[in-house]
Amino acid sequence: MPLPALKLPATPARRRPPDLVYAENERPPAGTLLVLGLQHAGTSMAFISYVLVASHLAGLDRLATQSLVAMTLLGMAISTSLQAWGGRWGGGALLSHIPSPILIPFVVPLLAAHGPGGLAVAAVVRGGVAMAMASVVHHLRALFPPPVVGVVVTMGGVALIAPAVRNALGLDAQFHIDGASALVSFITLASIVTLSVWGRRLRLLALLLSIGAGVLVAAALGKLGDTAVLHSVPLLAWPHLDTPAFSFDPGLIAALALITVLQQLDVLGCVTMVDKLNNPDWKRADMRAVSGAIRGNGLSALVTGLMGSFPTSIGATNIALANATRATSRIIGFVAALLLAGIAFFPQLTMALTLIPPPVLGAVGLYAAGFMIVSGSELTTSRAMDNRTTFAVGLSICAGLAIMQLPELTRHAPASLHFLLGNGFVVAGLLVVVLNRLMRIGTTQHNEQPLQANSPTLPTDITDFVDTRGAAWGARRAVVQRAALAALEAAEAIASAGEGRHVTCIRGRFDEFNLDLELLHSGPPLPLGSPASRPSAANLLEEDDSALDAALAQVSGVLLRHLADRVTVQESDGQSVVRLHFEH
Repeated sequence: MPLPALKLPATPARRRPPDLVYAENERPPAGTLLVLGLQHAGTSMAFISYVLVASHLAGLDRLATQSLVAMTLLGMAISTSLQAWGGRWGGGALLSHIPSPILIPFVVPLLAAHGPGGLAVAAVVRGGVAMAMASVVHHLRALFPPPVVGVVVTMGGVALIAPAVRNALGLDAQFHIDGASALVSFITLASIVTLSVWGRRLRLLALLLSIGAGVLVAAALGKLGDTAVLHSVPLLAWPHLDTPAFSFDPGLIAALALITVLQQLDVLGCVTMVDKLNNPDWKRADMRAVSGAIRGNGLSALVTGLMGSFPTSIGATNIALANATRATSRIIGFVAALLLAGIAFFPQLTMALTLIPPPVLGAVGLYAAGFMIVSGSELTTSRAMDNRTTFAVGLSICAGLAIMQLPELTRHAPASLHFLLGNGFVVAGLLVVVLNRLMRIGTTQHNEQPLQANSPTLPTDITDFVDTRGAAWGARRAVVQRAALAALEAAEAIASAGEGRHVTCIRGRFDEFNLDLELLHSGPPLPLGSPASRPSAANLLEEDDSALDAALAQVSGVLLRHLADRVTVQESDGQSVVRLHFEH
């Protein structure tokens, strides 16, 4: 039976990545779609353990916990659907939601005081802040260049390492390794890697089959847990909706607002990672998609929080799953959302999720951490870097790692700041934004340098200018390299054209979308010729030497038009200029 057609808001037109099995707007066959949706739903549901941790810390009874889990599944379904839908209220991509572990310390007091209904306060704060930020995020492009986003993504991956290793190795308070847990996690992780790299057709099932293998090994080793708990809840039940309760604590509200702002950096990083998977010609973050994703986050946080759902956020593990299966179709998000919503009405199924062994979750977490660290590093180094960017990135990562490795550093910090200074991810994210802006002080977007035509260091002077200024401006590395080659070719063309032509100066100008170079020279404007005027090779063989010389003189023009996106020559104020334009 064919699936009903969905008329989704359009996404930007771009070249299809050749290595994807199913790209963002492609519809997999029904059977494959169900399997892929099941994998994403299963991956998201595995992190219901965060909800159970918060419920335990808040002292909720079994009924309240069951209600919280069911509403969280519905919240994850709504949020994932909005992101897949796109347009004004979503990112228009496969961006699955999971319970947000960073918010556990902030929602536990609300749950303890009022049960799931107490999450209404967090819903209003998070929804309001996110939707307000979505309206201005496109004006904040300068605050979030790829190196900044790369640091946030990298530190998000680093933050996953410690809990993932604890679960994978079954570490106790004395850091003793449990052999059975280590074996379960090793088999799970090895299965993920093997199927993702060499699985071919099984690649689409990599995570689901690996989790299944881990669960089977855990059951054989007695690590599955008490399955008798499944009989304590009914098979089918309508989720219980708690009455929203509002209790305003100014300190808690301020903390939630700040954490929400910082979480939008994570949204920016996740949208960028998926965008890179879908766009082989990726250059910069798609701020329209980012704005839609943040606005969708805000709307879903408001609606689902008032329902009594635990706060959710985009799951990096699901992005790693999309990368492993090479399937980024956003239709998968709708199927995963339907499965999540359906399971919310089956308490025995939601309870079964809690039986997934920690070593299996640890192996999945390690895979996600590795994917995020590599993706973040690629983002960070996608732009040319000078000492300013190096210090901003390096010091921020050092500060975040210091907090993670030496939590005692914040022991004596004021209680009001402990939530901020005690989280390495938050410290690194804030610091890289601040340092990036401070390091840009004194960096103009327009520079020039005089050149000596007869200097033996002229080629080095030109390439040093382009490389140095490109790094200071934060231009993309590939564009800077192409611009340096084009500037050298233009200088050689000017010198070889004769008639008193000598390079006198090079100018550069940059914004986030354009890189322009100008080579000023004496003498008349450089004759580059028209591409349409180039004679064919067969005609050249029939002409005399003068025609051949004239054709060879056009070689520089051909090379320059190949290297630069646009080449123009003109005379201004008695000075001839060759302008090279590069789209950024």
